[in-house]
Amino acid sequence: MDALTPERAGYRSDFLAVPVALPAPTAGTPLRELRYTHFSVLLDPVRRLARSTGVNIDGDALTDIERGDDWHLDDRIPEDEQVGEAVYARNDLDRGHLVRRRDPVWGDRATAEQANLDTFAYPNAAPQAGDFNQSKELWLGLEDHVLAYAQTNRNRISVFTSPVLALNDPLYRGVGIPQAFWKVAAWTTAVDGIASLRAAAFVLDQSSQLVDIDLNDASAQALIDGGPPPLGPYLSYQVPVEDVESLTGLDFGGLVMADVMAPVLAGRADGSPRTGWVRLRNDGDITLEKAAS
Repeated sequence: MDALTPERAGYRSDFLAVPVALPAPTAGTPLRELRYTHFSVLLDPVRRLARSTGVNIDGDALTDIERGDDWHLDDRIPEDEQVGEAVYARNDLDRGHLVRRRDPVWGDRATAEQANLDTFAYPNAAPQAGDFNQSKELWLGLEDHVLAYAQTNRNRISVFTSPVLALNDPLYRGVGIPQAFWKVAAWTTAVDGIASLRAAAFVLDQSSQLVDIDLNDASAQALIDGGPPPLGPYLSYQVPVEDVESLTGLDFGGLVMADVMAPVLAGRADGSPRTGWVRLRNDGDITLEKAAS
């Protein structure tokens, strides 16, 4: 893993009362570690997309900064290791922020402004379906929901987000388009006066819901027309952290046992990888309290 630009601290593992490392794949996996203001990106230089991102959010110090729209390549790494404007031009694909724009925008004015700009670096983006719907709005608001819950515990959370980079992702303009995204939020809560780690994991699925024959036809026609592959409606789920480990090959360390859904539901004997996944339709479907053991 190449460490770049130490002048920006990036994600801090000691930000919460309990240390939490940035989820990463096994040693030897080629990655670029890009440190930004209050967040880091672990970029896969082959797929040209992030395998993991981590951001520290201080809810007590968030600052309102004009959004802007200054998407830019990161000049610290070669252009051919990044997915840039060419993939998003003349189609309905969104440049989907991985670290949400407002999450690292805290601290003094200069720091907040730099963090805001940093979120528009292309390594912090991945192609997403352009149409918004209720499920995507819910996905975008997950950090707010967890942060509000954590207000009694220093009002701090760390959030990890990235696409699921699968071997069968459909190619478009030389880029594999992710069909799913994951997010894991971590915070601490006081248990008998001692800080205890908590985590909640989520998956956003944008894979097409068409039947196989229709999907094949639609994909073939998109290729002929030069358009992006068909993407389905957004579906959001709360899932066990260990399922995100399985989907991504990343090591989430102590976040697996800190999962508010743990112990993972029994009853997986049927082999279904989605046993225990909870479909989210509104905030009331989200679980942030750990069940008593």
